[in-house]
Parts: sequence; structure tokens; C-alpha cells
Amino acid sequence: MNPDALATLHAHLLTALATPPTETRRLFHGRGRCWPGLEQLTVDWLQGVVLVALFKEPEAAHLDALKQLLVQFEWAQSGAHRVALQHRYLQHRYLPQSTTEWLVGDAIDELTITEGGLRYLIDLGKKQNSGLFLDMRYGRNWVREQAKGLRVLNLFAYTCGFSVAAIEGGAEHVVNLDMARGALSRGRDNHRLNGHDLSRVTFLGHDLFKSWAKVIHSGPYDLVIIDPPSFQKGSFLLTKDYQRVLRRLPDLLTPQGTVLACMNDPAFGEDFLIDGVTREAPGLRFVERLENPPEFPDIDQQSGLKALVFRQG
Repeated sequence: MNPDALATLHAHLLTALATPPTETRRLFHGRGRCWPGLEQLTVDWLQGVVLVALFKEPEAAHLDALKQLLVQFEWAQSGAHRVALQHRYLQHRYLPQSTTEWLVGDAIDELTITEGGLRYLIDLGKKQNSGLFLDMRYGRNWVREQAKGLRVLNLFAYTCGFSVAAIEGGAEHVVNLDMARGALSRGRDNHRLNGHDLSRVTFLGHDLFKSWAKVIHSGPYDLVIIDPPSFQKGSFLLTKDYQRVLRRLPDLLTPQGTVLACMNDPAFGEDFLIDGVTREAPGLRFVERLENPPEFPDIDQQSGLKALVFRQG
């Protein structure tokens, strides 16, 4: 980060917030490496709250300059928009606790945001992640479009964004599995926010690799969604554990079942998933890779989010 890079950020945000988005969106995605000097910075619009995240500690002078930009810059000219931009915070993702500084406005613990007309409750300033991964917007849209009448298994469900999309799209039933019970509790909140019938949703707070019998017993499923973390200490390692999930797919799917397999590790391209499915579940064929939202540009297509569709038969 340097003065020239900050000037680029300033110009980008001036354009992006001339008329603030009506729904939650990423405003600036430096991690795609398209803007030199800003590779470790992102900016999200949370409908009245601007979240700036730093993934690597900058030089002290550059950090001070960034804070000054965020505090002093009037991002919108109209009075109505100026009121809407009174909450701005800076998250230091490189620190162990992802420490958050509220630069403008009073601290907010929770916030309801919208995406595609659906509502989600997120956390602000308390956890590393807010509760909704914005780069998966097209994936949630795809699930919503495909889900009518389907039985869905949502693995590594987190706060159940895929489940909310599936039920909204008319899914018959969704089974959410995640070992983080607090995240699943937030998933219930998200379904309630959207007026969903919770009798059509199951929440399993278990370690997947110790609960295969329970998961298989609830099947078979017309659609299986796999969206694991790249690494979670003590529970998931991408290079080893993704294959363990893939080889179970024949036991989970209906004869014409579909899989949405996702991965967001920049070190691995889509071939990691395609080769893994070919090896571990040869009855599945690759159908397509979903596009990523345009607000997530990347200098290398294989480094960004991979969301791949496979189908039996």
C-alpha cells in the first residue's frame, strides 16, 4: 500500500458509492491482484455500513493514511446518502482475533442485510467472518433456481445461506450439516427472517467424518452442496479431506443427482475438483463452472472461487 494505491482506492470508491447499491455488495476486491499495492484489502457495502478488511499489516504511515481516507472522505454527495454512510469500520484480518476498529459511527454488533431479496443476519466486529460470503452470490442464485421439489444436502453449511436459497426456491427439504452449532443457530435465524417453514429444514451439528451413517440415513439427495473451508484446524484439510467427501457421493445421491462442489483456495484450480470427482466418483460428469460475480475480478481465473456442477448419468 502506498500513496498511489490509496489514490486508486479513493477513485474506485468514489465511483462505486456515487449511488450506493440497494443490496449488499463487495465494492473493492484487491485480493484479485488487479490493482498493485492493494492486494491485501477489500471493501464491502453492508447497506449503510462500510467494512474495510486488511489481510496483511501495512506500514504504519500507510495505515494512518488509509484511516484518514476512510474517516474524511465524503463518499456520497446527497444528504440522504451521507446519512447512510455514517458507519465505517476497519478489520485487521491479519491479527489473531481479527481486531475491528470503528472509525465512524457507533459500534453495531448485528445487522440484517439483503441479497436477492432474501434477508441474512450478520455479525459485525465480533468474528473473523460476518456470516455471509459475498463471492458465493451466484452460487446461491443457482441453488435457488434449481431447488424446486428437491431434497438437498448442504455440507459445511455455516450459517445456511445455501439452505435459505434452496427453501426460497421451493426445495422439498434441506439437511444442513456443520460442526459449528452456533453457525447453524444463525442459520435458523436466517430462515426465520425469510418466513420459512422450519419443518422443511434439518440442522445437524456434527463432525461430518464421524456422522456418515446419519447423513446417509437422511438421504438420498437430489442435490448435494459441498462448500468446505480450505483449512480448519483439527477438522478439515483441503488436500486430504475433500477426497474423503467425494468418494461418499455415490451413497448420497439419487440416480440423477447433482453436486455443487466449491473451493476458494487460490493455490488450486478447477482441475483439483474435476480430477477428484473423476477419481473418487466416476459416475458423475462435469457439467459447468458457475461464473463469479463481476465485483470479484481476479488476474487469474483459476485463483478465484471455483463452483463446479457435476451430475450423475
